[in-house]
Amino acid sequence: MTTLISTNDTEFDPALAETAAQHAVTRVPTARASETVREVLARLPGHAYDYAGSVYVLDDAARLLGMAHMAQLLAASPEQTILAAARTDFPEVFPETDQEAVASLAIVHGLTAVPVVDRERRLVGVVPPDAMFNVLRREHVEDLHRLAGIRRETLRARNAMEAPPMRRARDRLPWLLVGLAGSMLATLVMSWFEAALQAKLAIAFFVPAIVYLADAVGTQSEAIAVRGLSLSNTPVRELIGGELRTGLLIGLSLGALTLPFTWLVFGDWQLAFAVALSLVVAGSVATTIGLGFPWLLARLGKDPAYGSGPIATIIQDVLSLIIYFTIATLLVM
Repeated sequence: MTTLISTNDTEFDPALAETAAQHAVTRVPTARASETVREVLARLPGHAYDYAGSVYVLDDAARLLGMAHMAQLLAASPEQTILAAARTDFPEVFPETDQEAVASLAIVHGLTAVPVVDRERRLVGVVPPDAMFNVLRREHVEDLHRLAGIRRETLRARNAMEAPPMRRARDRLPWLLVGLAGSMLATLVMSWFEAALQAKLAIAFFVPAIVYLADAVGTQSEAIAVRGLSLSNTPVRELIGGELRTGLLIGLSLGALTLPFTWLVFGDWQLAFAVALSLVVAGSVATTIGLGFPWLLARLGKDPAYGSGPIATIIQDVLSLIIYFTIATLLVM
């Protein structure tokens, strides 16, 4: 049986950009189910393959029956049929499948390449390893940009550091404007507790620490969530529950370290307890927001990383201020 004939002679459809079809190669080794391992290996030399890491087993209608990795074939008995030596429990993707989903399937199922089939399960191509490495790198860079509040970049300006200053400013400014509105809201929140600040100025000393630590904890959760939501099959309820417990443990640790320091320096056990308790609560809330917000964006059909960093930071800052000042007002005043 010969290699597949390329079906990409026509102009590429822009609608299939960033899909399996964009990265699939068509010249790959194939075999009939009845052929032996010896027969298949004997006719592989002399062909120019785009990818030859596996042999794809097809029926007479070119429907995919199995795939045999080259290492499996070399270890198999020469008289064994190719189908008997092939793997039959593997994922397949359609030409329109998103490129990141293809790479994620390869990681989860331990594949070096992912077959692409049509609706009748006829093999139309294979996404090779080098294409998936490229996809993962590009998606990683895009996620980092979006977490930093930079809009989706074009192929012409994928490297944000090499883009013209005007383009860089244009890509970053929208989410920063949202951040400006959030900072105004945070200022308004602090004004609500003006009486508490006037009564005990020391309360204000810990605002930067509370806000920073909550942001740091939330950013860690966001980074985990953005990648994990595309790779993990764990129900989101379990993921949020795990992050909530993680945030509680982190908050307890930070609070336990802060409590004696604040007490010794300021000599006020009520203030020390208020700061420590605020760290516990704010840390728990921050991990939930850090995971929950990317999940919400994904549920709405948006990229989990798109703007989640800037928006989640605003939400965390405002909630951290409300939590801290509320606890401080109740315990210190």
